[in-house]
Amino acid sequence: MFFSGFCLENEKELFKEYLIENDYTISGFSYGAIGALKYALYSSSIDIRVDLVQLFSPAFFNDKDKKYKRMQLMFFKKDTKKYCDNFLTNCGFNNEQRNKYFTQGKYEELEELLYYNWDKKYLQMLKENGTKIEVYLGENDKIVDTQKALEFFIDCSEVYFFKNCSHILC
Repeated sequence: MFFSGFCLENEKELFKEYLIENDYTISGFSYGAIGALKYALYSSSIDIRVDLVQLFSPAFFNDKDKKYKRMQLMFFKKDTKKYCDNFLTNCGFNNEQRNKYFTQGKYEELEELLYYNWDKKYLQMLKENGTKIEVYLGENDKIVDTQKALEFFIDCSEVYFFKNCSHILC
């Protein structure tokens, strides 16, 4: 199962080089990484087997203050199309990819993306249940602070870096 990023749909093909597709793997990109984690936690709580969770450039904003988050939401409300276009540009999408994968993002999705609190206890719970967690971070990510994300995820998962991100967005 794959969860799409904010303003996106069907972009999982961008990760085919890294993506493990089977009945026991849950994956997500950016905002979709939140959905993937939530689904994995839910699945494990009702004894559905989850072997692997893959988080591609997870939307990690634990290090951002409330002012930053409110400003993002304000800009989104002011001009949704411009905000989404700028967001996808910062994610590394070219015009062809924007046309292919774009779907209008919703205020509630952006709000969840910005205010989601990544908590190590949830990652630890999955690990204790035997689930492997892989986190893929882009060295040149313009959306999240990869160093802060690395510091957070390194204890609970295997972390990989995309060195040349042009083909998979950073």
